[in-house]
Amino acid sequence: MRQVPPIAGSDAARRVAGSDERRHATFLALTASAYSLCHHVGALPEGLGAAWSGTRVADWVDLLAPLLVLTPALLTLAVAQAGRATFALFALGSWLYASGHGIHLAANSIGNEAPGDTAHLWDEYVGHYLWYAGVVVVAATLAWTMRGRPRPRWPPAYLLAVTVGATWATNAVGGHLWVGGLIVAVVAAWLGWRRRREQLVLIAVAAAPAALLLTALQL
Repeated sequence: MRQVPPIAGSDAARRVAGSDERRHATFLALTASAYSLCHHVGALPEGLGAAWSGTRVADWVDLLAPLLVLTPALLTLAVAQAGRATFALFALGSWLYASGHGIHLAANSIGNEAPGDTAHLWDEYVGHYLWYAGVVVVAATLAWTMRGRPRPRWPPAYLLAVTVGATWATNAVGGHLWVGGLIVAVVAAWLGWRRRREQLVLIAVAAAPAALLLTALQL
């Protein structure tokens, strides 16, 4: 039997809408948490020790980063019932992000054992540029799902936004993308502030401290 959708404005419809809002917020929070945690794996002391073939334990842990970040991001889009164009853009961003991160990880691991110009190029430039471009594209698709949604009432959401901004800033400095990272942060802060009465205020909360941190780190 075909299920009849709840009538708009009814109690059932409001419960469904509330459930979707909670699921969207949950997956968005998981994405932010994964991004903030996974992209500080390189800061672990001594890479958690040596593994095999000259690698470090942290290298293998870092392999999980794209999966842990992109899975909840994709679920966020699914709950928001994003359109085909948004999913296509997400696919492009995911490819850039995962490819760049993988290039960086492999070249960095090789560079730890056999430093050279080639490893440095793929690690510090090609890998980082693709990786961060992917982050921007994926973030744009997530921001698209935040339009028209109410401002969060859950205080930790704002703290998570700050950690995302701090991660963007520290990664941009480490990836030789200070100028590009600052431009992205300033534009994102402006766009988020324009929609500050919506969930998009979280973009401003993430980006404004990121811009300040990037500036402070270069003074």
